Amino acid sequence: MSFKRPLLIALLAIPALLAGPAAAQIALPSTPNLPLPLERGTLERLPGQVLDRALQAPAGLRDLIRRSDGALQADPQGWPVVTGEVVAVGLSARGRAAALEAGFTILREDRLDALDLSVVVLSPPRRLRLDRAVERLSRLDPDAEITFNHVHGPAGVVVAAPTTVSPAPPLPAVQSGAALGLIDTGVNETHPALASSRIVQQGFAGPARAGAHGTAVASLMVGRAGAFSGAAPGRALLVADIYGQDRAGGSATVLARALAWMVEQRAGVVNVSLVGPRNALIERAVASARARGLTLVAAAGNDGPAAAPLFPASYEGVIGVAAVSGANRILPESARGPQIDLVAPGADMAAANVSGGYVSVRGSSFAAPIVAGLIAREGSVQAVARTAQDLGARGPDTTFGGGLVGADLRVAPAAVSARGRIAR
Repeated sequence: MSFKRPLLIALLAIPALLAGPAAAQIALPSTPNLPLPLERGTLERLPGQVLDRALQAPAGLRDLIRRSDGALQADPQGWPVVTGEVVAVGLSARGRAAALEAGFTILREDRLDALDLSVVVLSPPRRLRLDRAVERLSRLDPDAEITFNHVHGPAGVVVAAPTTVSPAPPLPAVQSGAALGLIDTGVNETHPALASSRIVQQGFAGPARAGAHGTAVASLMVGRAGAFSGAAPGRALLVADIYGQDRAGGSATVLARALAWMVEQRAGVVNVSLVGPRNALIERAVASARARGLTLVAAAGNDGPAAAPLFPASYEGVIGVAAVSGANRILPESARGPQIDLVAPGADMAAANVSGGYVSVRGSSFAAPIVAGLIAREGSVQAVARTAQDLGARGPDTTFGGGLVGADLRVAPAAVSARGRIAR
C-alpha cells in the first residue's frame, strides 16, 4: 500500500476553486482517497518491508512503561499498552457471550456514535498472558477487531522541567463550529499568546491539566502576542487532553473518544502531535473521522530515518509532517518515508512555555501544528500544498514529502527571550 503519495498528488491536482473556507467550520472538499464505508476485517496492511521495520518499539515509547509504575506493560514488540486490557471493536453478541464463558471480564463499553464504532474493553482470564488473550478473543469472534490498548506518546518531550500549573477545571457546554482541534496534553489557556483565542478544553483521562507539550503545540497553531505568532493566530481551539494525571494516559480508547468528540464538535482540522504503533481501533476511528469531513494532521516522529513508521501520521489520508531546521535542512532525527506529506519548521524556534514566557522547541511535534494552522487559515489542504517549496530531489520524495510550508512562521527564540527547551 502506498498510503501517502497518491494523497499528495491528488491534493496538488485539485483546482483551487474546490476549496471554500468558512468562518466557523472549514468545509474540506472530497478527495479521491476518501474512505468508503467501513467493513470489518478490511483494514489494509502495510508492505512487508514496512511491517518488518515496525516490529520493535522505539526506545522513547518503551521508556513510558518503566515510568508508569505498573499501569503499562509491553506488547510482544515492546510497544506500551494499558496493563490487563484487551480492546474489541464491533464485538458481536455471540462473541460477547463466548468471551464471558471463557473467563473474560467486561471492564467498560463505549458507543462512539459520532464515529459509528462500538468499543468493548475486557480483562483476560486469570493467568492468561495479554498477547494470548488477544489471540483467544480473536478466535472467539473472528469478525471483530481485537487489539491491545496501545498508548501514544508526544513526539517531543520536556527536557527542562517548567513550573507546575494547577489542574484546569473541565469546561461544560462546548459550542460547535470551532475550526481547529488539538489532541494532546491540556494547555495553559491563560498564557499571553493564547489569551486572544477562545479555547475550550475537555479532559478524557480525568480533568484537563495544562502540560508543556500541549501548550507549546497550541501556541504554534493559534498563538499571538507581540513578536510571537502561530499559523492561525487568534482562532478558536478545541483541546482534548488525553493524558491528565493518568499514568496510562494516551491510550487508544481515550484517543478514539477524543476523535469522536472532535467530530461531535464539528472541528474541521485536528492536530495530533503524538506517536504510537498501528492499532486497529485508531485506524478505524481515523478513517471514520475522515469520512465525516475531519482533516487530521500528525507528527511523523523523531526516531530517525531508519525507524518504523509511526501512527497516526502513517494512516491513510492523515497529513504526515516532518521537521526542518532553521537552515531548512531535515532534522537528523526526523522520520523518513512515504508517510511524509509536508515538512515545516521544527527547530531553531520558540513556542509558549506552560509556566509563562517562551521556550525553544525541536521535533516534528512542533512542525505539525504549523501545517494544521495553515490548513485552517487557507481553507484547504490543497491551498497549503500548492505553496510548498520543493526541497531535496525534484518533486515529492520520502524526506521532504511535497515540500516546505510555513517557513516564514518560525519565531527565533531570541526574538521572544525564550528560556529552556522542549525537544525529542
